[in-house]
Amino acid sequence: MEPINLYLAIVLGLMARLAIPILITALVAIYLRQLDERWRAKNAELEMPIEKPECWKVKHCSPELRAKCTGYLSPLPCWQAFCQPNGYLREECLECKIFRRAYIPVLSHK
Repeated sequence: MEPINLYLAIVLGLMARLAIPILITALVAIYLRQLDERWRAKNAELEMPIEKPECWKVKHCSPELRAKCTGYLSPLPCWQAFCQPNGYLREECLECKIFRRAYIPVLSHK
């Protein structure tokens, strides 16, 4: 076999083993990125404003206590502001009447 044919065979072999799978992976990544952008845009249309219950009124918190309260300062409902690092709700929040009476938004099917 001539050296040029040998080099050509090696290059074509490398392309078949490396370049083609890399190209396919890149095309899949581009497609998934576009799909993610489409889903994010669709989600932005569906986002609903969060109705925050005023727990400080129900629990009769003083202005001094409210100034230090994470639940009062956060834009989220108090049980989400106080959730544990693993995402679980605290036991006292699950038993709280404010959490139990919270409005649960329902998306209507169009």
